[in-house]
Amino acid sequence: MIDVIAPNMAPLMFLALIVFLLLGYPVAFSLAALGLVFGALGIELGLLRAELLQALPERIFGIMRNDALLAIPFFTFMGLILERSGMAEDLLDTIGQLFGPIRGGLAYAVIFVGALLAATTGVVAASVISMGLISLPIMLRYGYDRRIAAGVIAASGTLAQIIPPSLVLIIMADQLGKPIGDMYQGAFIPGLGLALLYASWIVVVSLVRPDLVPALPPQARSLQGLKLARRAVVSLIPPLFLIFLVLGTIFLGVATPTEGGAMGAAGALLLALANRRLNLDLLQQAMDKTARLSAFVLFILIGSTVFGLVFRAVDGDLWVEQMLLSLPGGQIGFLVVVNLMVFVLAFFLDFFELAFIVVPLLAPVAAKLGIDLIWFGVLLGVNMQTSFMHPPFGFALFFLRSVAPSKDYVDRVTGQSIKGISTMQIYCGAIPFVLIQLIMVALVIAFPAMVMPSAHAPANAPTRIQIQVPTFEDEDPPPMPSFR
Repeated sequence: MIDVIAPNMAPLMFLALIVFLLLGYPVAFSLAALGLVFGALGIELGLLRAELLQALPERIFGIMRNDALLAIPFFTFMGLILERSGMAEDLLDTIGQLFGPIRGGLAYAVIFVGALLAATTGVVAASVISMGLISLPIMLRYGYDRRIAAGVIAASGTLAQIIPPSLVLIIMADQLGKPIGDMYQGAFIPGLGLALLYASWIVVVSLVRPDLVPALPPQARSLQGLKLARRAVVSLIPPLFLIFLVLGTIFLGVATPTEGGAMGAAGALLLALANRRLNLDLLQQAMDKTARLSAFVLFILIGSTVFGLVFRAVDGDLWVEQMLLSLPGGQIGFLVVVNLMVFVLAFFLDFFELAFIVVPLLAPVAAKLGIDLIWFGVLLGVNMQTSFMHPPFGFALFFLRSVAPSKDYVDRVTGQSIKGISTMQIYCGAIPFVLIQLIMVALVIAFPAMVMPSAHAPANAPTRIQIQVPTFEDEDPPPMPSFR
């Protein structure tokens, strides 16, 4: 039995982790428990030394001392405050009026506002819930197909995962050992490109089936002309102010991502105060949810640290590296297999779990193959975005389900009875946008320049430094200097 277990500790650890996750055990505790159990087993079998586990306290304290992770509670708090500040409501109402006269106008408005909210909040839940509460009743009121409406709201909300200041990019940068600011710059163009692909899909639908995405009727367009233009400018000032406050200061090098998150949280509080939405109840709810999410992330990170320490001690990283390096096709073969694996795992794991479990195993192999880790992180970020949209476990679909009407209701504006949205309609609406996300994965692989060049070293920066060491084969070496 020992002869079987000893040389296969790494595959057994990985297999046990998959079994525990499929059984539904909490990810953080599964990782930590398996790390400790296999660590004790390795010590008992003489494969590991007991001193190995003495490194755990220092590793855990290292997580607590990581200043970059402070950006997570700041951006989460900012998103939760903005969800109640009224900014999203004003934006959707105004932009909906602006695009209202054209077919699919409300869908374009949702995509546009989703991109703006993504660039200010960085939190998927806040974006999906806000747009689901505000825009979904309007889309249903004026005859939008339920699948199109549900799909575009859920997909636009997930833009918060890839457009900076995304939480997943913060974690990705931490796991890859790269600056968060560089990861933000690299993800900017792919994020905006994804929003354009969403809008292109609505263009196709409006041309092929215009009845599915009708224009707003004249009686629903209360603002027109100069009044609408002035209101649009006023509505765009708060999000653009926050975008500059957060991303502008980071890209200009004025602030670190953590400092940018702190300024964004302060800016969100000022906006809520200006809209008279700030009160103790709102603060309590925002701080409670922020603490819960931050603790969730940290516990997964601690669990993955325990698991990773033992996994590497039994040469698990070498086992994974050998398997991936032996794939045919070099870089392309590696990228195809890795993206397929991440896409499949996203059916069962959310992006936090994927980032903490899978990315640390893939990064060393990508580096050995000469793949830029900033580009690789952005590519995986786009792929992991599908984890929010996968039926039946996509979190964006759950968020939308929680606010979408499941039963028939009477519209408060028209007084007409409107049918609710079924869960299957939400799932069906998500499928085209999952395919669009996969198209973006292929585009990032085919056109690496989509990841901004400013996220990498300058073209003339030396990538290798060669030091000539003189040899003294044919002559006597120079005398050593005396220090007496």
